[in-house]
Amino acid sequence: MIADRPLKVSRLPSFRAEHFPDSGPYPWLDQPDALERVDRKFRAGALTPEEAGQCRYWTENGYIVLEGLIEGQVLDDVWDAYENAVRAGKIQLPPEAVGDSDPHPGRSLNPHKKAARFCRILKHPGLLHWLRVLMEREPKTLQTIASHKGSQQGIHSDSIHMTTYPLGYLAAAWIAFEDIHPDCGPLVYYPGSHRLPLAFSKDVGISEADFQREGYGPYHAKYEPRIREVIAEHKLRPQYFHARKGDVLIWHANLLHGGSMRRDLQLSRKAVVCHFFGKGAFVYHDLSAARSRQQYMGTCLLRDDSGGFRGVGRVGRTRE
Repeated sequence: MIADRPLKVSRLPSFRAEHFPDSGPYPWLDQPDALERVDRKFRAGALTPEEAGQCRYWTENGYIVLEGLIEGQVLDDVWDAYENAVRAGKIQLPPEAVGDSDPHPGRSLNPHKKAARFCRILKHPGLLHWLRVLMEREPKTLQTIASHKGSQQGIHSDSIHMTTYPLGYLAAAWIAFEDIHPDCGPLVYYPGSHRLPLAFSKDVGISEADFQREGYGPYHAKYEPRIREVIAEHKLRPQYFHARKGDVLIWHANLLHGGSMRRDLQLSRKAVVCHFFGKGAFVYHDLSAARSRQQYMGTCLLRDDSGGFRGVGRVGRTRE
């Protein structure tokens, strides 16, 4: 464990944020002198001009956009494997229809466990490179979500769902598998919101018993309204990710984001979200007060552009 204040998690009353001590090390780009740290690393030759610029942008805004990072052939190959797994019944998609005119199936949680070709995304050298730059830790897969359509999910921070000790060692990557139309319900996010105080279950009055008894009911009734109040109080302005195929948006663990309204239900929004945590951080779920369980995911063969295989990669141990 990387925490400056080691603890025996078995002695905690439960896995809730209020039971963990305040401990560093804090992510380098969350430090008060983050911009100075970026400049020092740049002058020392440890960052390229592009890397330094993106790190400064992350510090101010809580996200970066990497245009065309994932090759189209890779995306097509991965999505074909996903669709094949769905047709074969290995992955079963819930309906999640929002109306009679909604033709698209629901989302799939952790499809990489059933379709190994997702390793081409999870082990993509460009994606891993940027995660290492931003976190200064080796990224480990935590969770993936694949979707044919916009989620219309309420605005939230990932930290209440996937919490790390020490705090902040989580990042998510939203990857566009097709050009994203403004009417399909694009990802919406609030630049700079990552600098706001973290809001955990206790902060909004959700007890462990509430979640055990009512599931996500208290979350929708208490957490989401509080987040809307925070947005209004701080006059935060939304931005929408009108991505092109292959574009990637990586965001901070505390950046407020969600799924915008689907104005045209016929439009798809093929995308995959990958959540990563920094190696050495302890991961738990504040909302459910549950420890994240590591599961060995085995190896995956990575195809090269010619259709052959160029080696073996390992997803390693992932948490869900």
